[in-house]
Amino acid sequence: MSEHPESLWPKSFLELGRVPGSDHPMIDFVARELALPTGVAEQLVHSYAPLASYCAARVEASPYAPVVVGINGAQGTGKSTAAHILQHLLQQQFDLSVCQISIDDLYLSHASRQKLAQQIHPLLATRGVPGTHDLALALDVFAQLAGAQPGTQTMIPRFNKAVDDRCPPEQWDIVVGRPQVIIFEGWCVGARAQRSSDLAQPVNPLEAEDDSSGVWREFVNQQLREYQQLFDKLTMLVMLKALSFDQVLEWRQLQEQKLRDTLSPDELAHSRVMNPTQIERFIAHYERLTRWMLQEMPARADILLSLQADHSIAKIDTRISP
Repeated sequence: MSEHPESLWPKSFLELGRVPGSDHPMIDFVARELALPTGVAEQLVHSYAPLASYCAARVEASPYAPVVVGINGAQGTGKSTAAHILQHLLQQQFDLSVCQISIDDLYLSHASRQKLAQQIHPLLATRGVPGTHDLALALDVFAQLAGAQPGTQTMIPRFNKAVDDRCPPEQWDIVVGRPQVIIFEGWCVGARAQRSSDLAQPVNPLEAEDDSSGVWREFVNQQLREYQQLFDKLTMLVMLKALSFDQVLEWRQLQEQKLRDTLSPDELAHSRVMNPTQIERFIAHYERLTRWMLQEMPARADILLSLQADHSIAKIDTRISP
């Protein structure tokens, strides 16, 4: 990453934003809040400050509806970190109300996915692909946030990956009033369905052996068509683009190891945290759609951040013009 990553942003895009405050207090804040080394926090703040500035300008231009920022990125790309930094920048430097939602928090309960597995296809027991999220709940949450009045309370669901189930409602977050910005991040946010003819050929052993009839991938693809009513709510789509699917697998292994490191031996013994072999099978569920997004999304994402193997940003392209 360059010494001043904001220089990667097109000049025409920088001119569309608002001028933020001093970077230095923000860098210290991000480093503290996200437990990052100061140098890493500095690079990330400089990388995402222009996006925050642009979002703030969009809020001024449309004050009566939330600006919805979709952040797409395969496993391990850093989309959650990007979402947190963007939220901090918008709140601390621009004094905006921000709600952050992960598509991971919208998964169906463990029991509901087991029911899907019994009724439609066994692979649907594994969370992740379209069809394993609670679309009705997602649409309801977005509708509540968009229509909220001062004092209105909207409950934001949360999901516990360590136990592979939705948190009980008393552990959900509460947003008061209508947020000015909604950050919606997730691995398949903004994805589009493939053509039915593209589903015939398996992309990996999981599809060839566990979905030889194609029932699972056809169901997932059809559900993704239904997800468009959710993705249509995005004001802009930001894509963090990995180099390849192989790179995604490597990053996902690192991500799971970090989760393992947060658990005590007893917690780990009773958790659903995966070992490397399990991760490889797990991520195979995502492979088809991940490869498809890497192929087709860059040409239509409003903002494209191309990542290098060390997670640094190699290039930034935008489809946003004055």
